[in-house]
Amino acid sequence: MDIKTLKTVAKALPANISVLMRGPTGIGKSHVAKSMAEAFELPFVDVRLSTMSEGDVGGYPDIEGMKESGIMTFCMPSWFMRACKEPVVLMLDEMNRALPGVQQSAFQIVLDRELGNDKDGVPHRLHPDTRVFAAVNVGNEYDVNDMDPALLRRFWVCDLEPTSDDWLIWAGENGVDDVIVEFIRQNPMHLRVDPSSVEPGTVCPNPASWDRLNQSLGHCGLELDSLSGKRSDVLYSMATGFIGVEAAIALTEYVQNRERVITAEDILDRWEETQPRVADLIASEATAIVERLKKSCTDDNWSEDQADRVAEFARSLGGEGLVNLWNNMSQTKNLNNIKLLHARLGREIVAAIQESRDIK
Repeated sequence: MDIKTLKTVAKALPANISVLMRGPTGIGKSHVAKSMAEAFELPFVDVRLSTMSEGDVGGYPDIEGMKESGIMTFCMPSWFMRACKEPVVLMLDEMNRALPGVQQSAFQIVLDRELGNDKDGVPHRLHPDTRVFAAVNVGNEYDVNDMDPALLRRFWVCDLEPTSDDWLIWAGENGVDDVIVEFIRQNPMHLRVDPSSVEPGTVCPNPASWDRLNQSLGHCGLELDSLSGKRSDVLYSMATGFIGVEAAIALTEYVQNRERVITAEDILDRWEETQPRVADLIASEATAIVERLKKSCTDDNWSEDQADRVAEFARSLGGEGLVNLWNNMSQTKNLNNIKLLHARLGREIVAAIQESRDIK
């Protein structure tokens, strides 16, 4: 299942139905749970079960409390008590890599939505609106424990197989370097390589490692657009540690052989000098520019002159490209910009759509 479908179904489920995501490491399971928390407008509580001991989940004996009451109770973990006191999205990550005792406590959270008890024997229960997401790693490269069938039936189980389109949507919403996005759009085979298909210990790319590379490039102020047409040993050396040799070579060569990108600002504010460069665009380059204009259309209100330049760019793309640009700008719901473009392109868009229907 792709990420878009997972999100659609998970959002429709009642709060008491836990979601189990299965898939290889690095494909975005934690990001999915975090984005669901944002969709539900709930705090996100991330619990990495593989790093915990039994007491970290099931609680430790409350010695002082037992001295006072004579009743054995346990001090419960803060993350669990928060999920009881207020609605949150509780992420139980790496469940099948946890110790058996940790797994048992996690199972009780999923099965019964409760753990421990107070001095009156009343168990601590999750808030009715708390949602539980869990993740397990699968694949031959992992040392994991099998999931109990009795537990599996208590989840809505999703075998996650994200597409490059899923990642491109996520990257566009999370500030990933435009050149990396462009590279993956044109070379989706480098987004993820199955670790079981290469020698053990080989560094392989996956969605999470691309994100870490992007963060590191941003930290050191290295913008890939500024490296276009140049060779960068720093980029290659940094990339190999995150995405492996093969993907690093491909990315470095892509940047070295690439002309400086045409930005949204080039279209909006520097059209006269940019126009000659637009004439020889290939389809993927035109698509990338439309994506940048879409972001600008979402974030900014264009002037009359800027709308004129976008309209000229749209005409340069031809009928199908013009309609594609209009559809993308319409999706932004920025009425100011949409009205400006419609006044300039409305008739041409209708004509292009009609021509397309006549051809079919």
